[in-house]
Amino acid sequence: MPSAPTVQSRRPAAADRVYAHVKDAVLQRRYEGGTLLTEGDLAQAVGVSRTPVREALLRLEGEGLLKLYPKKGALVLAVSAQEIADVVETRLLVEKYAAGKAVPAPPALIARLEELVDDMREQAAAGDLNAVSRSDRAFHAEIVRSAGNRILSDLYEQLRDRQLRMGVAVMHAHPDRIAKNIAEHTEILTALRTGDAEAATDIVHRHVSWVRNLARGETR
Repeated sequence: MPSAPTVQSRRPAAADRVYAHVKDAVLQRRYEGGTLLTEGDLAQAVGVSRTPVREALLRLEGEGLLKLYPKKGALVLAVSAQEIADVVETRLLVEKYAAGKAVPAPPALIARLEELVDDMREQAAAGDLNAVSRSDRAFHAEIVRSAGNRILSDLYEQLRDRQLRMGVAVMHAHPDRIAKNIAEHTEILTALRTGDAEAATDIVHRHVSWVRNLARGETR
């Protein structure tokens, strides 16, 4: 008779639980930039000892989300204007290429993008900005994957956490921009559906650039 699964096999390791708890809180803005996290508070919140907390915080520091200060704790790093500019520049290089290559768009891609736009509308109506940001990011990731370049997709995937964090922050700061954001996704979808590669890349450029514009204090 096979032995019963151990507790460890049923639950993530303690350090993984702390990592997931802190990372989700940072990405969803429950831990804002400038928040100082202590090992003791996190250990109590997750129900673990301090040793796995230290391991998780080191991992998150390596991902650029935290800055560790010995004997004090971990500071949640705010999203800088330079980071926004770097992410937008990388997104434009990848997404404009992918949008152009997506034409002619296969029916499966169009159907998936339609589904995600519908999701964004429903999530925005419900006031779930975190979900809107996730669907927003998924919309663009589907187009990038459709280009069929594995290396490009992997590069884009590395931007995932930064995109989600920026998207949630900007939507909270500019809730009036959400409807326009969804409208621009619809424009991209229409251009892909009609096979207009030039229009698709132009709209992607305008759509992605607005995050950088807002970071500079510009609106449109």
